[in-house]
Parts: sequence; C-alpha cells; structure tokens
Amino acid sequence: MKKALAFLKNRYFLFGISTAVFVLWVIWIGNYWLLLGLPIFFDYHISQKVNWTFWKKRGEKKRSALVEWVDALIFAVIAATLIRMFFIEAYTIPTSSMEKSLLVGDFLFVSKVNYGPKLPNTPISFPFAHHTLPFTTKTKSYLEWIKRPYNRLAGFGPVKRNDAVVFNFPEGDTVIQSMQDRSYYAVVRQIGKETVWKNYEVIARPVDKRENYIKRCVGIPGDTLHVRSGQLFVNGKPQDVIENLQYNYFIRTNGTAINAKLLDDMKIARDDRRFNPAGSIYELPLTTEAFAKIKSLNNVQSAFRHENTNAAMMADVIFPHNSKFPWTEDNFGPLWIPYKGATVNLTIDNLPLYQRIIHAYEGNTLQVKDNSIYINGEIANSYTFKMDYYFMMGDNRHNSADSRFWGFVPEDHVVGKALFIWLSLDKDKGFPSKIRWGRMFSGIN
Repeated sequence: MKKALAFLKNRYFLFGISTAVFVLWVIWIGNYWLLLGLPIFFDYHISQKVNWTFWKKRGEKKRSALVEWVDALIFAVIAATLIRMFFIEAYTIPTSSMEKSLLVGDFLFVSKVNYGPKLPNTPISFPFAHHTLPFTTKTKSYLEWIKRPYNRLAGFGPVKRNDAVVFNFPEGDTVIQSMQDRSYYAVVRQIGKETVWKNYEVIARPVDKRENYIKRCVGIPGDTLHVRSGQLFVNGKPQDVIENLQYNYFIRTNGTAINAKLLDDMKIARDDRRFNPAGSIYELPLTTEAFAKIKSLNNVQSAFRHENTNAAMMADVIFPHNSKFPWTEDNFGPLWIPYKGATVNLTIDNLPLYQRIIHAYEGNTLQVKDNSIYINGEIANSYTFKMDYYFMMGDNRHNSADSRFWGFVPEDHVVGKALFIWLSLDKDKGFPSKIRWGRMFSGIN
C-alpha cells in the first residue's frame, strides 16, 4: 500500500499524467501554440528551477494556515473556472416561461459538452461573474482588450428538437442599463430610438456576455414551423407531445373562489393567478391535466383556452415586427429556419425575416435603396447563410418571451443543454417547506 502511494506521488508519474491531460486538452481546443507551455510542466514537476507557487517557500514542511487557504483558494478558482467554461455550469430559473417543465426557483446544471463548449469571446473576465461585477449595477466584469471570434469545440452531438437549451439572448447585444430585463429593440419600437438614446444609458455586449435564457428548441436548421390556434406544427406535423406544456385559460365561476390549496397543489404560483372579481373570472396557466381538474369543479361554469387573434395589435411585438406578416403568438408562420450553406432568394417582401441575421448575426452591411437590397455595397438578390439557426419556445406558451417575439437563435449563441435539477425552492413558501424535495436531482425532459 505504501509503495502504491509512493508511486502515485512520484514526480515523474505526476509529470506524465498532467502532461497527458494537458496535451489532450490542447488537441480538443485545437490551439497547438499552447504546447509551448509544456516546459512549465517539466519544470514544475522535474527540474524545479522556477517557484511557480510564489506565495509559499520551497521546502517548507509546515505551512501556515494562510498559505493553506491561499493554496486551496487558487486551486478551487482555477478548477471551478475550467469546469464552468468547458464542462458544466449552474443556472437558475428566474421566470415562469418554462413551467411546468421547469419551475421558478429550480437550480439546474447545464452541460457544455453536449453541443461542445464555445470558447469565450472575451477571455479576460472576473471569475464566476457573467457580465456585471458583484455588488455593482453597471461595472462590467470583463475587459474587451482581447476579442476572439466564435469557436465551438467538439461535443457529443448537435442541438436536437425538443431539447431544453440555454443560450445567450439574441437581442441582448444592446442593453438599456436601467431596463436590463427588457429588450432594447422592443423599447425602441415602442417609444422610438431617439427617445431611448436621449433619456437612457445604452451599452453593447459581446455574445458570451448577453443574458442567459432557457427555452425548448422546437425547430432545428431546415425545419418549417407553423402555429395555428396555439398548436405548433413542425414540417407539417404536430409537435411531439410535451407532457407539461401549458396555456392560459379563462375560468368563470358562479361567484365563489377556487380553493387556494388546490391551486397550490397544482403548483400554480401566486404571481400567475389573475382574478377579476367583477366577472368572477380567473386567468390561469394550466396543463391539459390541470385544466381537466379545474373544469370539473362544481363552482366552475365555463372554461376555455386563450387564443390571440388580434394580429393588427401585435405587428410591433411579434417577429418579424412587420405588418406584412400578420402573426400572433397563437397564429404564427409558416416560417423556414435557415441552415449553414443554404441560399435564400431575397426580396423586399421577405427581407424582414432575414435582415437581422444578415446584419447583426453575420456581420454584413445591409441597405435598401430604390426598392433594391444592397449587402456590403452590392445589389443582392440572394443570400447564403454562414451559421445554423434555431427556433426556441417556452413550455408556458402564453407567458414566454421567445423566438415568436424576437426571432432566430444563431448557433454561436447556444450555451448548453439543461441536464438535471439539483435544488428547487418555492418562493411562495417558508423554510423548510419551500424546498421541493421531489424535484431534486431529477432529469429534465
């Protein structure tokens, strides 16, 4: 046993293991210039000419508590940063857009390796902070001295239809500092660009520092989507059944209230319960199973699913934000999803569908003059896409700001796949009953 332990501590063995891991990591990343760092491993384990752990003295057998803490802290920060960047990252569900599949207060682990981790566009940043330094409201947590182009490492496979996907918010490239929970472009459509820039502080963010969203991928590159009366069709066929899919329903009672305990048991958050006492009408987000239970109550007189048919009022809200496409969240499309290498014929009529891809996501200049389309200064009658695109929707169909509102998700915005819930807390309850024990360590479908 002692010999085995001594062998594991042998400097040549440690040098071989650490070097092998490093070389495999370099091959995965594909940046072979990093192999120039191999002499550091040799010196650290074998020759020991440089004291790489400068905060402690060499040969010191008894270390102070401070040195031990520094050792542990540096190792933890480096290890956690690498794990978070390349393998898995924690994520919290802040909104109800994915209920009932995911609940507000769910804490998830998101796999980076399923689709392949993407290397950061801004590699110089404060550890564990996304875009803003802790304890501040505006200070950036990253520096833009070094900017890297999009590069994704090899993963287990592509994004699949119906995966729960975490991604960077596509419209998060521009942000109003005092309204970070709202889309800059939605606010501009509402009150005008001049008013926004005159009255608010506006900033830009690189792709990897945009807000993280989680939705279900309902359309992959090459699919054609169509929503009719709330039902999603993919390539002409109804979407695969999502067990916890829910819609908003209007429930009219005989004047008496629905038992609040029943609504708690159905996991309908208190913030999602809308009640109009004048008409004794509830508006509730319900799954098919929950709707059947509500409808069977003795005090319920009528119940029907909400459907938005007012396309005229939704022109500035629903993608592509153009009156030529009279769509709503319940009646949308048909819409084809672009894929890398595909070429589309461009016209003034269909340009609204692709103009953000051409300009914002793929970095071209785009102008319309005299009823002609100019890309990078030249007249264009077609366009060939440089990336794959996806269409995301929340399982809470009437309470989700998703692709129906802001369009396609580019491949360089995809972060990872949601794997499992490691903790779930109900904000409507106190400790310890607020812990949803049944959801802990459950997989995400």
